[in-house]
Amino acid sequence: MVRLNKIYTRTGDDGSTGLVDGTRVPKNDPRVVAYGTVDELCTHLGMCRSLMGEHFTRGNPVRKPLDELLEQVQQQLFDLGSLLAAPYPCDFELPPITDAHVAALEEALDLHNGDLEPLKSFILPGGHLVASQLHLARVVCRRAERLCVGLDGVDVSDRRILQYLNRLSDLCFVLARWVNHTAGVEEPLWTPGSEPAE
Repeated sequence: MVRLNKIYTRTGDDGSTGLVDGTRVPKNDPRVVAYGTVDELCTHLGMCRSLMGEHFTRGNPVRKPLDELLEQVQQQLFDLGSLLAAPYPCDFELPPITDAHVAALEEALDLHNGDLEPLKSFILPGGHLVASQLHLARVVCRRAERLCVGLDGVDVSDRRILQYLNRLSDLCFVLARWVNHTAGVEEPLWTPGSEPAE
């Protein structure tokens, strides 16, 4: 007889969930909302990677490095989410988010931004489908950052959560511009005071 592992536990039917240490909290607890939003961000980046496979040609030399960068970020977001899902201070060791992680994002920012023309206008989210998805990831990242402000343990040596999310949102913006540039798609620009459509 085959025994199936059930995905449901019924323990959350009362509107509560468990943190890493087993503490039960409401599902609308600020910490739960924050790491849920980080999970949402990670999912958007996964969609970016899927869209790259469909919309960038297989022989495009930029596809593999960008896919690897986004996968690395997804892995780190899982680490970051586990930190948010644990009380601070915590009695057990979790994968850290350090200054080195933030510096790596800054390096990727500088690398990709170096290929772009300086901005002379605000841009509208859009252009290539992958670029649009990266803009969507950017705004979710900003929301995650706002939700983390005020939580305990988001700005200590092994939990550089605020800095990481701040740099990541910048990276998503630059990568969206870079994808449009690489794909030869013109960036939509904001035109202040646009007239209403007739």
